[in-house]
Amino acid sequence: MTSPSSGLGPQAATTDVVEVPKNVRWVLLGIMLALLLSMLDALIVGTAMPSVVGDLGGLNHMSWVVTGYTLATACSTPVWGKLGDLFNRKTVFLAAIVLFLITSVLCGLAPSMTWLIVFRVIQGLGAGGMGAGAFALMGALLPPRERGRYQGMVAAVMAIGQLGGPLLGGFVTSHLGWRWAFYINVPIGLICVAWCWIMLRVPAAKRHGKVTMDWCGITFLTGAISAVIMAATWAGSTYAWGSWQIITLALLAVALLTAFISTERRVAEPLMPPRIYSGHRNFPLAAVLLTVTGVALFGSTLYLPLYQQVAQGASASSSGLLLLPMMIGTLITSNIAGKVMTATGRYRIFPILGSVFLVAGMGLLSTMGTDTSRLATSAYMAIVGAGTGFTLQMSNTIAQNAVELRDIGSASAATNLFRNLGGSLGIAVFASLFTGAVAGAPQQPGEGSPSGAIEHLSAAARQTYISDVAHATHLIFLTGTLIALAALAASVLIKEVPLRGKPGSAPAKPAEPTTAAS
Repeated sequence: MTSPSSGLGPQAATTDVVEVPKNVRWVLLGIMLALLLSMLDALIVGTAMPSVVGDLGGLNHMSWVVTGYTLATACSTPVWGKLGDLFNRKTVFLAAIVLFLITSVLCGLAPSMTWLIVFRVIQGLGAGGMGAGAFALMGALLPPRERGRYQGMVAAVMAIGQLGGPLLGGFVTSHLGWRWAFYINVPIGLICVAWCWIMLRVPAAKRHGKVTMDWCGITFLTGAISAVIMAATWAGSTYAWGSWQIITLALLAVALLTAFISTERRVAEPLMPPRIYSGHRNFPLAAVLLTVTGVALFGSTLYLPLYQQVAQGASASSSGLLLLPMMIGTLITSNIAGKVMTATGRYRIFPILGSVFLVAGMGLLSTMGTDTSRLATSAYMAIVGAGTGFTLQMSNTIAQNAVELRDIGSASAATNLFRNLGGSLGIAVFASLFTGAVAGAPQQPGEGSPSGAIEHLSAAARQTYISDVAHATHLIFLTGTLIALAALAASVLIKEVPLRGKPGSAPAKPAEPTTAAS
């Protein structure tokens, strides 16, 4: 007999049986390596951009090296997730890695800024498949109840990526040249491909009849995501928030999203099945949590080092290490939440705690001024990190537990998309606030160190600029605090539905026909 759906509705995957491999940690290591590779690439390339511009020129188009990559990653994520649901997840995952590696070589060989942007867009397509595939494979290999045992691995990968990216990018660019910021992906990626080819065993999706792709849905969603990210990138910098260009993009995004939702209700194989949103309220609530966490994570990692360099005189060469307190907080709380969830099956308290920590941490960061000590800043960062650790991976688990195993790819892609969109929108809003706060400053940071860019200023001008940066930081994190309140509201509404799977390392198996139901 199957157990009741426990509120998950008819779509609940209560009969899904996930066979946990005996060597699952070794299998996950290869998957995590791909996830690390996609994270490192974005951060390494950002560090190398001044050298890229110095060699290829094209300063006016430099932002598109990052924007094009981000846009392609976001647009392709749902498509890769659906391909994994329709076909063999392992094959789709490896194809994404191979595409990423080929275009990494092409990026390194780029003869001009135009070609670099083109290759970066294609590379972003591969990165979208790597991110969506990694989380979908974890969902296919591990039942939600077992997921907590391995949350520490994911948190560690994120910490290494956030800290190691800028440091590795600076080292590689200084000693080998900017082209090696792309070439370095190849040996790591080949190890990842070989590892997953040998170790990873995932059954192919069981489908009956002809498989069709939702091309209309892909077109509408890609257009909507593109409009949102372009508006977020240009608003407050290239164009004013109220300009006709930004308003047009916003209206276009709404129209395309409406068309996408209408299409998904009619097609046989929707790109993002409506049932994953309507099956249980936990999925959309988890999406809100991930979006807000994306805002906090991306905003903090971008503007905290800038504040510390300008207002506290920190060295730009150690910008990655400045985030260490936040990453330590994430690692500790992610491991605690995972172990408790696996041992008890209880998890609702953690997103609530995480949201409280996010509100408190962002609020404390908003109080920083020109005289705030590094110790105080580190303590505030640790609180934000604790909130991220309690919220980020737990939200993924809650979302995946609310859908059937056959939709795990689409669900994982959707959660990844919400987190990235949250980051993109957060950065856009924060960038607008920062630009407005320092618009009247006598000097703004150039391509080098922000602290170095103002060394030639007089003492009065330098103090004015530092005060403007501190004020901008206050506005950024005050806005982040208000956004974090939305996560707190969503976390309170989450319903604690029993997690699929049983505690212990043994794989879950269906009951024998002759055995009485427990």
